[in-house]
Amino acid sequence: MGQVDTGHSTIVAKATVCERYIMSIDPEAIRQVATNTAVLRPTKQALATFGSTVVTYYLLTEPIYSELTGETRETVVRRGSVTADRPKIITPYYLLHLFHGFEHGHEYANYLIKTHGANSPGLMYSYRNELFETSIVGDPLQTVAGKISDQIEEQKETLSAIIKGVDHLWDVSLMKFIYELTVASVTHNVEDLGRMGLLGLERGLPRGIRLRIEEMFAAVTRGDLAPLELKNELDRLGVFDEYEDRFLGLFRRHS
Repeated sequence: MGQVDTGHSTIVAKATVCERYIMSIDPEAIRQVATNTAVLRPTKQALATFGSTVVTYYLLTEPIYSELTGETRETVVRRGSVTADRPKIITPYYLLHLFHGFEHGHEYANYLIKTHGANSPGLMYSYRNELFETSIVGDPLQTVAGKISDQIEEQKETLSAIIKGVDHLWDVSLMKFIYELTVASVTHNVEDLGRMGLLGLERGLPRGIRLRIEEMFAAVTRGDLAPLELKNELDRLGVFDEYEDRFLGLFRRHS
């Protein structure tokens, strides 16, 4: 992989969620949820290139029982945050690590693979989701969205978003929001990395990956990183053989 194609980048993500569902869903259900999810108020900032980004979300849905009772004046409000770690330059080896931790992550990952291609290289964005609270408000969804939007504006929250989702598969709605935010951030992230020379090849790997490996070796030497984490990263990159003698040397120095 010589460079990141900003016109057709695959966004790889992994994340955790707080709620779990036991139902099994098919790809068509995922597609319908994605189609019916809308960002009513996006964030005013993109994801950071060289640090973590914490996004507050308000995910609004009509309660699932409204499908049985008809029109409802109630809205389910889920408030939480998604922490996007510093994006990592990856090789195709990483493309199998998609949305781990989401109850419906496997289905959504397959949806993305079919849409964008299984082997399109890019950056990996890692996410951690924390759901703070779920409440039911006695107002229609658009009214609730307007009130929350006014609150966000008043408090000048540049990293807050309002999402209209689907109640019984709200985590899929959240993933769609995360994915679209990531896509919107890719161009400037790639430009930042390019200006730093981190996308150029160095002995067959992007220079940014070589630097990350050096940082991990240094962290193991300091005792800040477990050797197994370094070993796993080298395996995921497919370069353990190249670094094997150096890796084993870490143990010889401590024997």
